Amino acid sequence: MRRANRLGALARARLPVIGSPMFIISTPKLVIAQCCAGVVGAMPSLNARPAEQLDDWLAEITETLAAWDQAHPETPAAPFAINQIVHKSNARLEHDMMVCAKYKVPVVITSLGAREDVNQAVQGWGGMVLHDVINDRFARKAVEKGADGLVAVAAGAGGHAGVKSPFALVQEIRAWFDGPLALSGAIATGGAVLAAQAMGADMAYIGSAFIATDEARASDAYKQAIVEGSSDDIVYSNLFTGVHGNYLKSSIVAAGLDPDHLPESDPSKMNFGGDVAAKAWKDIWGCGQGIAAIQAVQPTGRYVAQLAAEYQAAKARLMG
Repeated sequence: MRRANRLGALARARLPVIGSPMFIISTPKLVIAQCCAGVVGAMPSLNARPAEQLDDWLAEITETLAAWDQAHPETPAAPFAINQIVHKSNARLEHDMMVCAKYKVPVVITSLGAREDVNQAVQGWGGMVLHDVINDRFARKAVEKGADGLVAVAAGAGGHAGVKSPFALVQEIRAWFDGPLALSGAIATGGAVLAAQAMGADMAYIGSAFIATDEARASDAYKQAIVEGSSDDIVYSNLFTGVHGNYLKSSIVAAGLDPDHLPESDPSKMNFGGDVAAKAWKDIWGCGQGIAAIQAVQPTGRYVAQLAAEYQAAKARLMG
């Protein structure tokens, strides 16, 4: 099967990168900048608060990208994606899916539970579903329930991350799945994007590096911590949401906690849609292990251009 046909809307990206949807951080400003630069831009629907704001945001994204395409036919925008938390704690799911249907969102990324009805709804309006997974068992469940593609969230990814090596996770999934596959986990350079493809992924899934961009809705202190940080500054804990994730040590210290002695949380108390969750992500900064490559806060377009140059340079090195 030809790559373009297999990847569907994702094939319109000029660089094989998806900007991961980051809670609080990703808004239309960042999504539009990512798409216009040639990578898939994404945001969680829950970032629109109140819920009614999601309609305004999707209108802004679709209208702005359409205008870009008309003005730049030689470099059309990449598609955008909306992340839906399908866990039972998300009371907004039905409302947000209706808004996504109104705008025929091209790509929906589902997290924390795979649901056939959500997949069928997205496919019904012509969109595609990517489901993020941390192991092969969850990957098989997602595909069985109708997901078009997968996001393999390996060790080192920002926010909710798994513990599997990307080498192990991708090879296990590719042993049986030939559909669209993105890889997440400490990817911040063009060389790492190429490495993800060499392992068998179609696209790289990059989050933390985009926090240190002008368009990201993050505090200056958060952005600077990305620039100054390295993998040694990342803590893996389930304390803040009930699901294990990677966070910046400095934000944990600032919250008055000891990052080396964090208690375990009760997974049954997971909450991803309420004010408590929002406060946790505002005060405790999610971040992946790949941030040592980020040397400055810069516009999204400049960072994507840097990725593209590094990607081509890596290809040239491998060709001798």
